[in-house]
Formats: sequence, C-alpha cells, structure tokens
Amino acid sequence: MNLYEIVYLARSDISQQQADALTEQFKALIEENGGSVGKTENWGLRNTAYRIRKSRKAHYLLMNITCPPAALHEMERQMRLHEDVVRYLSIRVEEHNDAPSAPLQKRDKDDRGDRGGRGRR
Repeated sequence: MNLYEIVYLARSDISQQQADALTEQFKALIEENGGSVGKTENWGLRNTAYRIRKSRKAHYLLMNITCPPAALHEMERQMRLHEDVVRYLSIRVEEHNDAPSAPLQKRDKDDRGDRGGRGRR
C-alpha cells in the first residue's frame, strides 16, 4: 500500500464541527476501501493566496493515509463531487512524519537569529 498526504480546503462558511465531520466522512471512505488514516490535522480558518469561489478564506485540513491507489482515486472523486470541498492536493510520500506540520509549529522570535540590522539610519 502507498503512503499519501492530502491537504484539502473546505468552504469558509461552514463551521469547525462541519469541517471535522467532513474529515471523518473521508476517513470512513478510506477505511471502507482497505486503507487506514494516520494523523489528521485541522489548521483552522486561514487566508487563501487568491480568491476561490468568491471567498478569500478556507478551512485547511491535512490527512496522512495509507491505502491502495483505488481508494485514493475514489476519495478524490468524492472530493470533486462534494460541494464543501474547494480544493485538494494529494501527494505520495516515502514515509509519514508524525511531528506537527509546519503551520502548527509556533515560531519564536529567538529562533529567527540575528537578521543583520541595517546599521545606523
């Protein structure tokens, strides 16, 4: 079975609970088709880079799945048909990373280091 990371965007006008229910729906679909879902993350309501369906915001959600290719194709088909899913991207990976993803990690100002100021003005 192959390993995949899937990030999908849900409409901004649905609630957080509806976005989580959407993840559970796709999780059940993968498990029905012989796959398993590892880590799921909800990155929350975030700004998009450009307008999608007249909206500037979307719920960002991540799923790490292990499944046969047929299960992935079925899930992508369901995402295309679902009216609450705005965009999706599925990527095949060599291994899943169990650490929190980049959007969930906090950045400290101390970790940035010296930026090399401009000097006197």
